[in-house]
Amino acid sequence: MNTINQKPAFIPKVYCNIFGHDFKISRNVTLHVKEYKCKTCKQQATTNSNGKLTILTPKFREINNTLEKVYNRRTARLAPPIFTESDLGPPIIA
Repeated sequence: MNTINQKPAFIPKVYCNIFGHDFKISRNVTLHVKEYKCKTCKQQATTNSNGKLTILTPKFREINNTLEKVYNRRTARLAPPIFTESDLGPPIIA
């Protein structure tokens, strides 16, 4: 019978319980909303509507995905158009 040793996963959790999490940005959702992942215990967090860190639940993950889609569409729509010489056509000589 194969037994799995769970002790290595226990040590990072104890470390984070004592010293606190070491969150690093794992994904930028918008300019103000980000997702974070603890370097030690791999726990994920995100910023809520008040700007505080909260644990990343499936509900928050879905909210962040939808928010990112809306944000990307809006920034693409509001971005100034980029013209190339081929878009401008032949020069007009008056």
